[in-house]
Amino acid sequence: MSASDPLPPAADPGREHKAEIVDRIYDVALDPVRLEDLLDAWEGRAAPLRGSGVAPDGPQVVPHLERAGVFLDRFRPAGADGGYRSVLDDLPRVAALLADGGALVMACNRPAQTALGIVEGGPIAALPFEPEDIDTLRAAIRKVAGGRAEKVLTLRMRSRASGAVVIVRIGPVHSDRTQPLALVMFSELVWPEGFDETLQEAFGLTATEAGIVRGLTLGHSLKDIAEARGRSVETVRTQVRSILAKTETHSQPELMRVVLGLMDVALVPGARTHETAPVAGLAPLPVQSMRVTAGRRLEWIEFGDPAGLPVLYMHLDYGLVRWPARAEQAARARGLRVVVPFRAWYGGTTGLPGGVDHLAGVVADYAAVMDHLGLTQAVAMTQGADLRFALKLSQLRPDLIRAVLGCAAQLPLRTPAQYERMDKWQRFVLANARYAPKVLPFIVKAGFSLVRSLGPEAFFRKVNSGSAADMAAFDDPEIRAAVLAGAGMTLLVPGGNGPEAFTREALGSERDWSAVVHAARVPVRLLQADQDPQTPVQTIRELMEDYPHLDVRFLAFTGQLLAFARWPEVLDAIEELAVRTAPGD
Repeated sequence: MSASDPLPPAADPGREHKAEIVDRIYDVALDPVRLEDLLDAWEGRAAPLRGSGVAPDGPQVVPHLERAGVFLDRFRPAGADGGYRSVLDDLPRVAALLADGGALVMACNRPAQTALGIVEGGPIAALPFEPEDIDTLRAAIRKVAGGRAEKVLTLRMRSRASGAVVIVRIGPVHSDRTQPLALVMFSELVWPEGFDETLQEAFGLTATEAGIVRGLTLGHSLKDIAEARGRSVETVRTQVRSILAKTETHSQPELMRVVLGLMDVALVPGARTHETAPVAGLAPLPVQSMRVTAGRRLEWIEFGDPAGLPVLYMHLDYGLVRWPARAEQAARARGLRVVVPFRAWYGGTTGLPGGVDHLAGVVADYAAVMDHLGLTQAVAMTQGADLRFALKLSQLRPDLIRAVLGCAAQLPLRTPAQYERMDKWQRFVLANARYAPKVLPFIVKAGFSLVRSLGPEAFFRKVNSGSAADMAAFDDPEIRAAVLAGAGMTLLVPGGNGPEAFTREALGSERDWSAVVHAARVPVRLLQADQDPQTPVQTIRELMEDYPHLDVRFLAFTGQLLAFARWPEVLDAIEELAVRTAPGD
């Protein structure tokens, strides 16, 4: 090159880094095991920007996250058959098939063969529905399988064989086929016992209006409903308009979607149990439930002494609703009644309505459960950033909470350096919740796909390996069983809302809730870990200066699982706080 030749344009490191991140995003979408590669690439770009006011989740990245998220929605670990046939093995009592929207049934289970008269590889037209309904079904399958529709579509069809209304649910499924597949499940529509009363309570409907909703849901026409009730069609039409107004829906199809969604919740047994592995020694516990505004369902479990001192236990963002077996037994022996509400989107608890602040909504749910059970003056036991819920509840309803015990508690962070001290997996989630919130849903969704790929136990070890104390605790069979059983009941429920639950929790924990801590009016004791991968000792000592009213004590060789690893000392602290705050003291 001569001196007169123009110099080549200088490389743009920022652009090259963005390109690498986009490549890693799509790598993760196709194989969630590559999530750590994305973490490393992302840290190289995001770390220098924290606290600068420049968001790393800019317009060059966000559209790719949205597109790649479509792949994650359909991810399932592939088995020897490509993964898709094994989906049917999980549905031994529900008629189900796999199809791509073409003319043939790609696979079906035995209930589908028996109830629907179809065979694997046979024509989908053999289904006992009208030809136009089958055409609608095939079109819906193509939309869902191709990612061009909602994650799950629900159709209603009438069986030509039985005359009954059949609910058809269509969801995506991962496979290695070039043509994407959808899972189609069929169930004869059953009106849940007592559901008329549920509709009346949830929406303020009259008994007559609830009956009309039932008729519409079961596939009856307005004329049929009018004749059955001895009314004119115009009268019934006027009543339908009233129903639409009360349910805040704008059409009969929208009303049906709302009602069918509530029916799904109503058909969940009110006292389901979760069996744990025999080695754990955990007793099966009934999951109890109640209904609140707009038909929302709240779930909780209890253990310990039913007549004992109430302890409101908060389950961390991991959904750890169970304790090690000996700890649960000790709670009973010590006269503690431990109540564990499942927060919004966890387990079978309904998510919060749109526009409701997460902190306010969760606190209201806690209060609703305690009021329902007639509990007051409880000691709240929290983990991580659960502290904000307990403190806010104690401020809004001082009759409910007498003291707060935080275990490996997280306080509101205020500097980028405090995020830098975290282990890399915790930083990847929480720093992005604070500084790049648009990225967080993809990260969480990828994390759940990684759980499905590795299994919950291997995933926990991977993301918490930086804490020797947590690894030692997790090696204890009782602790491991409690962790896996609790998360399995709440965060990792098949077909549940785990990613949404975890995302909302992470976003809420990284907002500034320092005012909630400053406003504490009840005794607060924090048992802090010396090997917490999320909140190291240096960070806690810095934050202690901001909150001198907190009683902070460190326990040696503990991590995020402090509450499980050192449960005797945790129960001692609960009893001490209860005595200290006893009425008249």
